Amino acid sequence: MGLLLNPSTNDYSEFDAETRRLLRATIDFFESYGKQRLLQADLNAEWVADFLEFEKKEKLFATFLTPAAYADGDENRRWDAARNAALSEILGFYGLAYWYAEQVTILGLGPIWMSSNEIAKTTAAQQLLDGEVMAFGLSERAHGADVYSTDMVLTSDDAGGFTASGTKYYIGNGNVAGMVSVFGRRADVEGPDGYVFFAVDSRHENYHLIDNVVHGQMFVSTFELDDYPVGPDDILHTGPEAFAAALNTVNVGKFNLCHGSVGMCTHSLYEAITHTNNRILYGNRVTDFSHVQGNFVDAFARLSAMKLFSNRAVDYFRSASLDDRRYLLFNPVTKSKVTSEGETVMTLLLDAVAAKGYEKNTYFHQANRFIGWLPRLEGTVHVNVGQILKFMPNYLFGPVAYPEIGTRLDASDDTFFFAQGPVGGAGKVRFADWTTPYAARTDVPNVAVFYEQAQALQALLQTAAPSAEQQKDLDFVLTVGHLFSLVVYGQLILEQAAITALDDDLLNRIFDFQIRDFSGYAVSLYGKPTATTEQQAWALGAVRRPVADAESFDRVWQQVKSLDGAYEMRG
Repeated sequence: MGLLLNPSTNDYSEFDAETRRLLRATIDFFESYGKQRLLQADLNAEWVADFLEFEKKEKLFATFLTPAAYADGDENRRWDAARNAALSEILGFYGLAYWYAEQVTILGLGPIWMSSNEIAKTTAAQQLLDGEVMAFGLSERAHGADVYSTDMVLTSDDAGGFTASGTKYYIGNGNVAGMVSVFGRRADVEGPDGYVFFAVDSRHENYHLIDNVVHGQMFVSTFELDDYPVGPDDILHTGPEAFAAALNTVNVGKFNLCHGSVGMCTHSLYEAITHTNNRILYGNRVTDFSHVQGNFVDAFARLSAMKLFSNRAVDYFRSASLDDRRYLLFNPVTKSKVTSEGETVMTLLLDAVAAKGYEKNTYFHQANRFIGWLPRLEGTVHVNVGQILKFMPNYLFGPVAYPEIGTRLDASDDTFFFAQGPVGGAGKVRFADWTTPYAARTDVPNVAVFYEQAQALQALLQTAAPSAEQQKDLDFVLTVGHLFSLVVYGQLILEQAAITALDDDLLNRIFDFQIRDFSGYAVSLYGKPTATTEQQAWALGAVRRPVADAESFDRVWQQVKSLDGAYEMRG
């Protein structure tokens, strides 16, 4: 039962001593804060000042978010995706606002650590030591995160520098950030050569904070630069390199959304099962009703799958190189699929707890309000599924050999995050044989059935592939993208299940919902107006029924039931 985070028992023994200390210290901070204080801060939309004071005292962000090259010899300070994932999960477990303060600091640091500007890097390292947070000035109200279009304009000051004017929108930490990495364009240069990433200070007199665009603890700011002076020491990237820094930073940042979602769902599961298993209706425990058990088992299986996939994706990201760019597929899957599954988990739990899920004295109430944010931050699900489709031909039909990637919990610095190179080339990324982990577990009944569906997707693309006209129909091809995402999702789940010796009953339940979800998307494809007769026939032929096993279901239900009272936040 060690798969899910339990603050009462997690000791993080897989990490080095200082990482263990800081992760436990973060948990202890929130537990000492107390549940009522935590919930009241959310209800009052209080800025997360208390947490940032703790972060400053413990040098939490300085330790976790400073590359070793700028750590001044401190062996504890490094950028380590495995422990960053663990921290994201903890912060999500206690509240999205705390996770968000770290998340946008990560985004703000991306263009800085990716740059060759040593002054900016040294400044950022010192600011982290001083307890500062950062911000990422990319989005604009008129353009969203469309980096091709920006109205932040830099005008030459005729002295070797620029003045920047324009407004940025939806910028987290924009109220206090010591350094804000801002994306803009030169007024005198057309096209991609005119792009510029530069750093500004939110306390400068030419930086005008306008408002918080949401009501909550998070400060999601709108700010305006009015002839803000930008000198050579403030320039982080220019030209196409600035464009690449924007996308590569999002690659790093959106990776953390899945772990935040896992944390939110895990806390909610503890609350939901403890409440429901002790509530009597019509003379029975609520959990005696079969549909409630079904909801909990499905939610538990989906949450377990979220955690398995996300943890395995860490290994690929940490092992990435210019010769192994598989992370470019697994990254948008963590973003789109894992966070969407988080919404599904919360809905299943909400249907079990019903009115309790809206009460202000529950963590559930908070998580239920925010869980839908995660699939829609750092690019929508649709944008990410569109990215995923680019990898489908090589993934399904062009396997190549790679060295085996093991579990990456080593205390090393993930330098490749900030040296990802030029963007593009998704169609050239190659993958190992995806069928290997499936074929190895056909002894699990529902893995075998889902493997048939995955092979059927190959057959669709070989015999009735989307036409050139259909490929212009996003509604049609995104459904194909969701089918493909399920295959990728299942691969990493199986790999992590093997590494962790996951219980076969739970693995069988995970692929029970995989089969149902694949069948659902197949039926959706059948109903598309542009689906051909051949594609319609394929869709109905791809529908499968999971293998039912009442005894296996009950064993998983007993695992869920044992979580009753396993964790409850103090105070």
